[in-house]
Amino acid sequence: MFSADGPSLRELAIQALSSVEGGYDLLAPKFDSTPFRTPDRLLDATAEALRPLGPFGRGLDVCCGTGAGIGVLGSLCRRQLTGVDFSAGMLAQARSAQPGAAYLRADARALPLAGDFDLAVSFGALGHFLPAERPALFGGVYRALRPAGLFAFPVGAPPPVTAGLYWALLGFDVAMRARNAVWRPPFVMYYRTAPLQAVRADLTAAGFTVTMQALTALGRRQDGSPRYGLVLARKPGAPDRPAQMAS
Repeated sequence: MFSADGPSLRELAIQALSSVEGGYDLLAPKFDSTPFRTPDRLLDATAEALRPLGPFGRGLDVCCGTGAGIGVLGSLCRRQLTGVDFSAGMLAQARSAQPGAAYLRADARALPLAGDFDLAVSFGALGHFLPAERPALFGGVYRALRPAGLFAFPVGAPPPVTAGLYWALLGFDVAMRARNAVWRPPFVMYYRTAPLQAVRADLTAAGFTVTMQALTALGRRQDGSPRYGLVLARKPGAPDRPAQMAS
């Protein structure tokens, strides 16, 4: 399905009836041949927006999947790169694709990291966390960062109610809620549970100072607003410049 190298419809059905961890373990070998992988143009636009804010020292990719975000960190960070994911299958693919990074299998809701990183990124992961789980996620990233460290991730503008995409995403979420109501283990993946206002409020509650930057290279909607923006969540404190500049 999707391409000759992608998963079949049967494989996707098996994944959808698994847990999140088990499903991604199954999908991992073919994940990069699906539309679920973050597009290169979004990765590139994020890297370009972050570059003037550096240089950075250590970099962390939260929910790294097969390692696409590690490539972004590699273009921005001068020291150790680390990817965190709870799927062993996805981490195996990431190690193969980006062997220069370190990898940690862990639940992002309980990151076992503290004060080590100057930049953290995440791509396409928020839909895997229920709203009640975001404080634990953001709190863990906050603890993992050094003072003045930055947590950045792109977000897409919500489609208008008149767009077919609006109804497609709504239909997907309704189907997932129905699936999780009758089938165990649950598979948490929703497109409409992380509105920007709520995400910003949760980041602020975790201690971050939050700003937004438009990713204008990715185009604008009919009303002139950008299709994508970059959330920039900064941990307060004075930056540790010697650590950031070290080779």
